[in-house]
Amino acid sequence: MIPAPLQPKSLLLEIPNEIALTVTPKQFAALAAANRDLRLERTKIGHLIVNPPTGSESGKRNAKIATQLGVWGEANEQLGEYFDSSTGFELPNGANRSPDASWIRKERWDALTPEQRKGFAPLCPDFVLELRSETDSLNDLREKMQEYMENGARLGWLIDPHNKRVEIYRIGQAVEVLENPRTLSGETVLPRFTLTLKRIWD
Repeated sequence: MIPAPLQPKSLLLEIPNEIALTVTPKQFAALAAANRDLRLERTKIGHLIVNPPTGSESGKRNAKIATQLGVWGEANEQLGEYFDSSTGFELPNGANRSPDASWIRKERWDALTPEQRKGFAPLCPDFVLELRSETDSLNDLREKMQEYMENGARLGWLIDPHNKRVEIYRIGQAVEVLENPRTLSGETVLPRFTLTLKRIWD
């Protein structure tokens, strides 16, 4: 009887934060497809960012946000499409980003080819939301929000549940900071949408 060939042993490689791994868009797509349990992002210069799964508290808050956006999105499906935190986009500057929640106007979504919709849609959403988790750097999130705005986002919310603070990003305007707001308005970007924050702050 011929013995079965030995399988190579898997090893884990720890990558220090100061070491940046650079990948091409094609390599990034392959990595994302092979690691669906991780939220991978890629900066505009190709540096790979590995985001581990969120903790239970962050996951709970994100689900409540996604539910509220989804209810509004289903009632206003003629306006556009909404997306959850597992969705990646290829921004005009070449970065691959995954907001915690996002929305795209219908005419922009409809302009994409079926192939573009299957992969990382090559655009920046009209609306983006980032929810700060325990391990998130506030400065990193602020840089990401500015990147969204520079690449075509019209409205952005950075929600910091630990400090009960929201930063609102709008095109051509200074960032507005709200302390412990009860609700957020979708303004003209998400007409008639109101996000209730009471359950997010709990």
